[in-house]
Amino acid sequence: MESDGTVASSFRDPSGFVFLRGGQFYRQVNVSYRECYDRFLASGLYEALVSAGLLVAHEDAPIPAPAPDTAYKIIKPERMAFISYPYEWCFGQIKDAALATLDIQSKALDYGMTLKDASAYNIQFRDGRPIFIDTLSFDIYREGQPWVAYRQFCQHFLAPLALMAKCDVRLGCLFRVFIDGIPLDMARALLPWRSRLHMGLLVHIHMHAKSLLKHADDGRTVADNGATGSAIPTAKLGLQALRGIIDNLRATVSKLEWKPAGTEWGDYYDDTNYTTEAMQCKTELVGEFVSRVSPGTVWDLGANTGVFSRIASERGAQTISFDVDPAAVEKNYRDCKANKRANLLPLVMDLTNPSPSIGWENRERAAFAQRGPADLVLALALIHHLAIGNNVPLPKLADFFARIARWLVIEFIPKNDSQVQRLLASREDIFPDYTQESFEREFCRNFEIEASRGIRDSVRTLYLMRRKQ
Repeated sequence: MESDGTVASSFRDPSGFVFLRGGQFYRQVNVSYRECYDRFLASGLYEALVSAGLLVAHEDAPIPAPAPDTAYKIIKPERMAFISYPYEWCFGQIKDAALATLDIQSKALDYGMTLKDASAYNIQFRDGRPIFIDTLSFDIYREGQPWVAYRQFCQHFLAPLALMAKCDVRLGCLFRVFIDGIPLDMARALLPWRSRLHMGLLVHIHMHAKSLLKHADDGRTVADNGATGSAIPTAKLGLQALRGIIDNLRATVSKLEWKPAGTEWGDYYDDTNYTTEAMQCKTELVGEFVSRVSPGTVWDLGANTGVFSRIASERGAQTISFDVDPAAVEKNYRDCKANKRANLLPLVMDLTNPSPSIGWENRERAAFAQRGPADLVLALALIHHLAIGNNVPLPKLADFFARIARWLVIEFIPKNDSQVQRLLASREDIFPDYTQESFEREFCRNFEIEASRGIRDSVRTLYLMRRKQ
């Protein structure tokens, strides 16, 4: 949690900024944005977007402005349970975020307004659905005006989706390097030649990138003219033509598909050593421990397709379901959508290389651990992968969990378990300290063991631990 003051990521927009006061987030609307803000409310666009579940609601906040010389109003937006970033989203989440952004732009045009920003960072997920969080991203539409956010949309949504669908789904992680979206010339170079046969990709990536390079030296680019493809800054774009471009982008995004298959963990539960009785016992124990803690927030690390995450989310906890495998996360997300699951957010995360602090001054986007601690962390069938599969010593694991968890449900899997034997089959056993006794000793430096239960029909043990004060 950040301390009171301006939020580190909120400095690029002259229309206003987000700040934290007394544990609550607020947004200052600057005088420079007054006309647009008043039109946004008076036009009915705000109510339409909120009613459609596309925009976070807000209320006026009668508190002193942090920058009174530039302030018009202070508003209090609805708070998101967890802030995630595009490089943590699966393919389906990026696609749904792209389509939501286009839906918002279309609806804005209906009300005489337009999106001036199409950043993926303006989208968050609530109960499995994308929602726009930047109230100040709307401008008054003027006849003939192109969509100024066109290039940003292509870099933040279309380029990563095309690369993930046509090359390798793991290329979504490029967002960690290119915080302002994937450069179109890079996307053009990486995409296979046959992608040019896809008319939408040909126009919005290949031709778009070529035009940007052609006019890079004269200060006139496609970004100056929205989607016209022209380098003439004074070119006009009628409303009907603009709607046609938005519809074409929507069709292009909709046709991009990726099937979650062929990865190491996507079918984990079809290839596990759990018997039916062991799985039932583990499910009951996790439910018992979660109910005992009654957490408000839960992080499930190594969640796979979210089977145990749902135990927490169905008890009302805001649950973040992390896994390194994009196929597993995609399946989890699709299940959330299909079953309208509340309180559950699947995300892609490699715990051996978690999301760092990036952006301006390394503070613009928060690191994984900075977004905690969680009330409860689930670490099920995970510890052996970190300790043996990735050579992370038990003391470091204990310290890591102590930083991110107030309570911990963790499963210890000994060396005589078949899954651990599989890890050791192709390497030398250099882990003499990987024992249950050492595990308990190291974790008890930071945690109190509140309960431990053997999982029936297995050699595994499930622990409930509380972090020491």
